[in-house]
Amino acid sequence: MSIPGPNKALIFVFITILIDTIGFGIIVPVMPALISQLTGEGVSEAARYGGWLYGLYAVTQFFCAPIIGNASDRFGRRPVLLFAMLALGIDYCVMGFAPTIAWLFIGRFIAGIAGATYAPAYALIADVSPPDKRAQSFGLLGAAFGAGFIIGPSLGGFLGELGPRVPFFAAAGFALTNFLFGFFALPETLAKENRRAFDWKRANPVGTLLQLRRYPSLLSMLVVVFLWQVAHQVLPSTWSYYTMIKFHWTPALIGASMAMTGLVMIVSQGALTRVLIKRFGGERRAAFIGMCAGMTMYLGYGLATHGWMMFVIAILWLLAGLAWPSMNALLSQQIPANAQGELQGGLTSLGSLAAIVSPPVMTQLLAATSTPAFYFPGAPFILAAVLVMCSLMLLSKAARAGH
Repeated sequence: MSIPGPNKALIFVFITILIDTIGFGIIVPVMPALISQLTGEGVSEAARYGGWLYGLYAVTQFFCAPIIGNASDRFGRRPVLLFAMLALGIDYCVMGFAPTIAWLFIGRFIAGIAGATYAPAYALIADVSPPDKRAQSFGLLGAAFGAGFIIGPSLGGFLGELGPRVPFFAAAGFALTNFLFGFFALPETLAKENRRAFDWKRANPVGTLLQLRRYPSLLSMLVVVFLWQVAHQVLPSTWSYYTMIKFHWTPALIGASMAMTGLVMIVSQGALTRVLIKRFGGERRAAFIGMCAGMTMYLGYGLATHGWMMFVIAILWLLAGLAWPSMNALLSQQIPANAQGELQGGLTSLGSLAAIVSPPVMTQLLAATSTPAFYFPGAPFILAAVLVMCSLMLLSKAARAGH
């Protein structure tokens, strides 16, 4: 109780994102095996189902994130976060018991609702962080993601040896424990005088994004963010399938690779963000450097000829990890306090829109280029690199225009 309120909130959100990411990371190494078990198809065809499952999750989140973000501006961050945590625990139970592939789609629908957690979580960070410190605070959440991707995939790879369903029940346990922890420990960070009335015209993906048009300086950066997120979706949507197809990796090795990436993310966003953003002269230049590193990383993944190369290339996350917290900070600095939840809801919807488009395209491309007639499974990563290059060009244009 002696911890100051802002620090207490930051600690809680860090733990929340950590546990959520552990839960997500646990199931990633075994998802191809579970889909294959339920459909009787091979890994290449399982990738197609995986893309549609991810797309359903994104569609649901696209519509729910603005509602969740706006609700947090009206009712506070605490009740909205608790609701999302409980929904996530239910989702993992549904998927763990799934008797058919249709049940996985039901689970992903529930997860899309729960995935809107990040809008009020980022808004909470904005509540307690001064504008010039927000990039560092957003980087702290990146470190939580990194830690979760060390623990989660490693544990998922281990538990996956016991069966492809076991990690789902472990993830449910983590999510429900997180809900109980939040029920007793989560403080409210949005003062009543800073709350605003809930408006359905603003609490929908189109309405939320239209509201952001009130801030003209945001528009070019929103396009940059969208292209970056479309490219980034290649990792969660194809990584397990790609490494199994090209390098014949086991769930344990997939988990180890994700854990290594998580470790790099911790170093990048937990330790280097605050140092490098200042060293590079601010958020805009840090975002540019991070995106250049990301483009190089995607090219490397797509052209890698041996599995060990994937581990070496992942080191580029030390710089690529600067891109998202820097872009988020640039956007949040131009929004008033009572619209931070709306902004983060809008950004989550934008990310969901990217996830609606990208995973089906990336997984279909992977399946189409993994046949004996045409074998180049790295094609999705090359496409991601091209998208980042387009994003970089827009960022440079915006900088020259003084936005």
